[in-house]
Amino acid sequence: MEKIIVTGVSAGAGKSTFARKLGEALDIPVYHLDSYYWKPGWKEAPEEEFIKAQKELTAKEKWIIEGNYSSTLSVRTEPADTIIYINQPLYKCLYRVIKRRIQFHNKSRPDIANGCPEKLDWKFIRFIMSTYKRRKESLPEHFRTISMKDMNKSVYIFENDREIESFLVKFKRGSKVQSLPGSAQKSKLKK
Repeated sequence: MEKIIVTGVSAGAGKSTFARKLGEALDIPVYHLDSYYWKPGWKEAPEEEFIKAQKELTAKEKWIIEGNYSSTLSVRTEPADTIIYINQPLYKCLYRVIKRRIQFHNKSRPDIANGCPEKLDWKFIRFIMSTYKRRKESLPEHFRTISMKDMNKSVYIFENDREIESFLVKFKRGSKVQSLPGSAQKSKLKK
């Protein structure tokens, strides 16, 4: 595990926190896509610039890249050796998005560009709710298909915080991951 993407069903799934913890445990730098996509004042980066940034990141020897951005997912999945997908319930994602808004009121999160103070509006809530079901149903299968086509890629799908913590604790002890908890273990299989 040296080239890892961390993605999830929605904003608020816990991708950034998980990526930070995994990066610390493995001593691998973590890159948050939000900080490459958003410019100060919540301006979107041009697509070519965003893709170029991801290609530069994936050319590095070791990395953890966190974020969704499904339109450029293949830029990251192709060079990755490990794909981690966090598939949390909708209520938990929404709760965390609201909590994050309160926690970072009038300031930028550490995983986003400066000049992008945390915000929450109905457009964003509608986006989360309208894309959640499709992502929850399609992305796990998409990642399993990738792992079947490329046996050198590991795919882990976590359904809850308990599975995530069980996975991380194996690294905190300094041991290699031999078996995986719950559905994460099932997602590792090559159907």
